[in-house]
Parts: sequence; structure tokens; C-alpha cells
Amino acid sequence: MEHKITLEEIQNFKGNYPKQLWYLFFVEMWERFCFYGMRGVLVIFMVDQLFLKEDHASEQYGAIQAFVYAFTFIGGIFADKILGFKKSLFFGGIVMILGNLLIAVAPHDFFYYGIAFSIIGTGFFKPNVSSMVGELYHENDGRRDAGYGMFYAGINVGGLFGGALCVYLGKYYSWQLCFLSAAIVMFLGLITFLFTKKHLGPIGDSPLLHLEKNKRRIREIAVYALSILSLPFIFIMVKNTKYTDYFMYTIGTIAVLYFAYELFKLADAKLQKKLFAAFLFVFFYFLFNSIYEQSGGSLSLFAKDNLNDKLLFFTIDPNVVNNSSNTFFVVVLSPLIGLLWIWLGKRKIEPNTLIKFGIGFLFLAASFYIFYLTRFFADSKGIASLNVFTFAYLITTIGELCLGPIGMSIITKLSPKRLFGMMMGLWFLASAFGQLAAGKLGAEISRSNTGDTLVSKLQSYTEGYYQLAIYSLVAGVILLAISPIIRKLMQEVK
Repeated sequence: MEHKITLEEIQNFKGNYPKQLWYLFFVEMWERFCFYGMRGVLVIFMVDQLFLKEDHASEQYGAIQAFVYAFTFIGGIFADKILGFKKSLFFGGIVMILGNLLIAVAPHDFFYYGIAFSIIGTGFFKPNVSSMVGELYHENDGRRDAGYGMFYAGINVGGLFGGALCVYLGKYYSWQLCFLSAAIVMFLGLITFLFTKKHLGPIGDSPLLHLEKNKRRIREIAVYALSILSLPFIFIMVKNTKYTDYFMYTIGTIAVLYFAYELFKLADAKLQKKLFAAFLFVFFYFLFNSIYEQSGGSLSLFAKDNLNDKLLFFTIDPNVVNNSSNTFFVVVLSPLIGLLWIWLGKRKIEPNTLIKFGIGFLFLAASFYIFYLTRFFADSKGIASLNVFTFAYLITTIGELCLGPIGMSIITKLSPKRLFGMMMGLWFLASAFGQLAAGKLGAEISRSNTGDTLVSKLQSYTEGYYQLAIYSLVAGVILLAISPIIRKLMQEVK
């Protein structure tokens, strides 16, 4: 009989990284290829192929992305309570593949139908890989941050290639081929998971293994059926963004109430303080994403019309740069910033997680100020420098790396194990509201352009980025000011 690996064997690994981290990395890498590829083409497709106005396209983009992340919260709860991470991930992958195939068949006719499938699928897929990474480590294992850092860097390899390839295929070859490529890479991710899941041992198993098989199966089938039955409602709400607002405000209220229920249910003051600290991290992550997530919306539209195609000594499509430069810089800079934290740590001067979050906001503010400065590197036709634009993304990425990887890690450190899925879902729900807010901010930037020339578009969009820089700066200063209070809530967690 084949030996089934135990949780103790997994967690008692030698070296810096458990081997299971690499398996999960490859699974998530393919999902990121699909996700970033789709994200980079949504607004372009809606404006150029569905002929939506830019402000309407930005709002719909925000609604789609909001639903994608909102359903990760729901998927996280179902994984926690019924399916387990493994079955949730597999179901989500299948539904995502179906959604991309549906769009590939007839992009103009089936776009919103396929998007509805992709929203459900991503909700069940996305939060579970990150949660399983957290379970590879003992609660007090200091290597967890390094593991999440490597995981965060590695999966962006998928985002890098997906972000470039899907834009290139859609704009220059075929939109059918663009969406088909997303389906193919998700299939590769699912196959990778099926061949490597045995190495995860009990991690990700159903929490209902104590029940009879038939009772457990009934509950699982009910989750699958409820998800499929929700597809028509998602279709309606994505097409009509005012319904998205109603849904998001409802799910947000329910999420906060459910969090409060679990918080008081703990009945342990120390655990309650740490869980509330985790919630504050989630809130500031929402603020960060509200500004940061312009890349798939207004920055994509800005790149489409207002940038030249010269990057250093190369000629390249500005939308490829817009969709891939962030992930490229993540791959390049993640190891360097990780080494910087280690170097500072050895000298006892490494900033704590809260300070890193605050620094992330300050870099975000600097990056949007550089996006604003592109107006001073434009010609008389309103075409700005791709080099300056790309440099802004470099600064953005440094801010992201001060916040993103350690954010997932700190949530698992501050949360009880049985609430990992819910808190990861809440982390992604913060992204959902960030995406929704980013779409609305992007739409306001588009509406501020009252002219019909590229010069007027340059002026209105860059003025909008200046305002976002101010918002980022204020948020960063506030976080740094209240950091001593949050630090007390975190207790021994660093």
C-alpha cells in the first residue's frame, strides 16, 4: 500500500522551502497566466469590439473584477466548511476552462456568458492555493514569509507571459485565439494539480470526512448546483453595473457580519485581538487596491491611445507593456527585496509588517505622481513617453512588494487555522471592493475628458493620476501614524 504523507512530514522539511510549494507554484502559475491575460484585454475588447464608451467600459471592468474577487470570499467559505481546498480548486478550474472556451467560440456573442462562468470558477480556485501554502508551515515557522515571497514571485511568471501573449494575440491575430489560449493554460494548471495533489497529504481534504460518504456527497453536490444556478444572476449583474453595486454592498455587509460572528465566537481575547488586527490589514489592502488597480482599466485605455511604442531600444505595443511590466518587475525584484529584508533583519533594523505596509502606500503615491509626469514628456499630439510610463510601474511594483506577499502571510499568522479559508476569502474580497472602487475612479477619470483629442485625454487622465497620488500619500501617512495601536493588537506576531 502506498504511504500517504502526513502533515507532520510535510511541515518538518529541511532547507528553506517545502517541495510542495513548487507544485502549488506551478498550479497557480497557469491560473495567473489565464487571469492576467484576461485582465489585460477586457477593457480593450469592450471599447474596440463591443464599442462601449471608455467610462462605461471602466465601470464594467471594475464590476467584472469585483465579482471575480467577491466570489473568492464565497468560495473560501465553501472550501472551509464543505468541499475542502482540493475539491474546490478542481471544480473552479473546470468552470474557468468552460468560461474561456465559451468566449473563444464567439467572443462578440458569448462574452458576458463566458465571463459569468469565469467569475464562478475563479471564486472556487483562487483563494485555495494560497491557503494551502499557509498549511505547509508550522504556526511559528519563521520560513513562512520566505515561502510566500517565493510563491508570489513565481506565480507572476505566469502573469508575465499571459499578460503579454493574450494582448498580442487579441490585438494582432484573433480574439478567438486569445481566449482559447487562456482555456488551454488553465487546463495545464488543472492537469498539474491532478498529478501532484498526492504530495499534499491531508492538506486541502474535506472538513466533512467525519460524516458518512453519502451525506458528504449531498452537501458537495448542493454547492456545485447552487453555483451553476447563480450563473444567470451574475450575467445580469455584470451587464448592468448598478446591480453590481447592490450585490457588492450586500455581500460586503454579510462578510463583515460573518467576520464579527466568528470573531466573537472565538471567546478568547488574545485570539480576538489578532483576528481584528488581520481585519485592519484587509481594510488597508482594500484602500491600496482602489488606487493600484488602474492597470486593467484607465491605464490600459491611456496606454492604448496616449503612449508611443519605443521602450529603450525596442519597439513594443504599449498595452503589452502595461499588462506585463508589473509582473516582470515582480519576478526581477522579489528576490532582491527579499534579500534586503534578510540583510536588514540580521542588523536588527528590518521594518515590521505595518511599516512595510505604510512604505508600500508611499511608493504607490510616488508611482502615480510619475504617471502624472508623463504629460511633460508628450509631443504636440498628446503621445507620451513609454519609458516614463514603464518607470512608474517599476515604482508601483516596489510598493506592491512591500505589501502583497507579506499580506497573505500575515493573514495566516494572525488567523486561527480553521478560519484560514474565510480570511483568505476576506483578503480577496478586499480586492473585490478595491476593483469596484478602481473601476469607478477610472470611469470618473474618463468622464473628466470633455474634449475629443488625444491632448485633452492626456491632460484629464494624468490629472486623475495626480489625485490618486494624493490619496495614496494620505493613506500611507495615516497607517504609519496608527501603527503602534495595531502592533499591540498583533501581540507576539511580527
